[in-house]
Amino acid sequence: MSITDVVTMLGAIATFLFGMSTMTDGLEKLSSGRLENILERLTSNVFKGVLLGAVVTGLIQSSAATTVMCVGFVNAGIMKLSQTVGIIMGANIGTTVTAQLLALGDISSNNPVMMFLKPAYLGPILAAIGILFYMFIKGGHKRTVGQIILGLGLLFIGMKTMETAVSPLQDLPEFQALFATFSNPFLGVLVGALVTALIQSSSASVGILQAVSSTGIVSFKIAIPLIMGQNIGTCVTALLSSIGASKNAKRTAALHLSFNIIGTAVFLTLLYGGNALFHFPFWESVMDRSSIANLHLAFNLACTALLLPFHKQLVKLVEHLVPGDTEDLDLSVLDERFLSSPSLALEKAHDAVVQMGEFARDNFLLSVELVDRFDVKKLERLNETETALDKLEGMLDSYLVKLTDRALSPAESGKVSELLHTLSDFERIGDYAVNLSESAVILKDRGLTFSSQAREELAALTRAVAETIDKTLSCYESRTRSVAVQVEPLEEVVDLLCESLRDRHIERLKNGECTIELGTQFLELLFNLERISDHCSNVALRIVRQTASKDDIVRIDAHAYTRELHHGANPEFDQLFQQYCSKYYTPIEGKKEA
Repeated sequence: MSITDVVTMLGAIATFLFGMSTMTDGLEKLSSGRLENILERLTSNVFKGVLLGAVVTGLIQSSAATTVMCVGFVNAGIMKLSQTVGIIMGANIGTTVTAQLLALGDISSNNPVMMFLKPAYLGPILAAIGILFYMFIKGGHKRTVGQIILGLGLLFIGMKTMETAVSPLQDLPEFQALFATFSNPFLGVLVGALVTALIQSSSASVGILQAVSSTGIVSFKIAIPLIMGQNIGTCVTALLSSIGASKNAKRTAALHLSFNIIGTAVFLTLLYGGNALFHFPFWESVMDRSSIANLHLAFNLACTALLLPFHKQLVKLVEHLVPGDTEDLDLSVLDERFLSSPSLALEKAHDAVVQMGEFARDNFLLSVELVDRFDVKKLERLNETETALDKLEGMLDSYLVKLTDRALSPAESGKVSELLHTLSDFERIGDYAVNLSESAVILKDRGLTFSSQAREELAALTRAVAETIDKTLSCYESRTRSVAVQVEPLEEVVDLLCESLRDRHIERLKNGECTIELGTQFLELLFNLERISDHCSNVALRIVRQTASKDDIVRIDAHAYTRELHHGANPEFDQLFQQYCSKYYTPIEGKKEA
């Protein structure tokens, strides 16, 4: 093999890979996000998922791209981990389409029509058509279509050039000896995985193997471990995309890897064990492009058929491989692709703001527990959730600012404003919960303990604030006015409680029944609890305004509406206020002892 052949082979590989990349990019552009929407919506069961994954991957010619979409959707909270199992299995089937196209080179016929389907003729024809569309025809998707046709043409040209370049290798003893070592299943799998991980495309690495098969030295026992390794190597792209993502997004990438590793392990054992016992007649058979393409397809179909019944167990496996509590700490990462559809983007942003509220509520409950009984693990969990809440707030804030650059209707602009204000309220509730935990740390470090009366008072107040947060989250998530109007009277009771408890504690301080240190922390707790209820009131008032009629005073002047409520102009408010007073204020009224 001369230096010219080496240079030609390198150029052929470059052309082949560039053609693959060009075609895949064009197919993804042509989908314009439609494939992502299909993936999101049509995953009601695992069998539909397999079919969907195969079709989508067959269209965009990249199992890695399909899996990365799944990682992104799980990370965004749009899909559940269990919904991705079928899609990932189907993606492995869909990625075999390229190998089947490249197998056209094995067509042997004197028929002119059939002859033009061979890569040697089809490649230059497609490239010429593609460049014509890409460079000279404007408008619509014609340029993208040209990119796809050009990429496919380059793919065939690269394939044919590779075959020509490697043909001298068939008589080279060293090359034959090198390929013979790949019959070692572990080495074959490793090489297949490394090459595919390097070029990040199993379709491309299978195509290279098909080109090498023209030398006549690729047998079944050599091809099968290489193909298995190629399936494992393609998982690298998804693994890289999951770095820094949520636990379930990491699990999605691990699911892809686990599926391919288990399939490889099972079929390596069956094939090599079976050959040792029965000496399969096809073991030494020489493979051509068609047989490699069919082997690639058969292996992926067999893996799917084997593991599909165990899709639930696969999910449990990756949950053990990537441990952690995802219920509270997984972040909903907002995908910028949704910005092209403001209504959908606003819906996803609303869901993320609700998640912020849930984070804030969880931290409030943890902080109350810490004040009552300090626990280092609970404090660590609170700090982790606060980090998640701050991160989500930053993401949402940036996302909504980007959304304002789009052409929004007045209603959509109003929704953006409401989301920004609400996420700020939930973030502040989280901050005040952290303040409560800091008071708990001070009490623990200084060995301070409240009197039984003070603990009873705090318990009544924290129960009232907890109900305020619950009602606020409920009305905001469902946008229900009947729940929203209950928040303001409850918040008024919280204010009344705080004022009364503050006076009582100051009286205890004057009588020497409480220390300055304890009094300072008690008043600090009251302040933070009162501020939490104030922010709940802000959120609920927005829901009341949005669900009110156009001539309702709350629409015209929210402050005037609030003043009317507090001055007896609303019987419903008065009734609810008395109800919550009886529930939280009356039981501690008159208890003056320390």
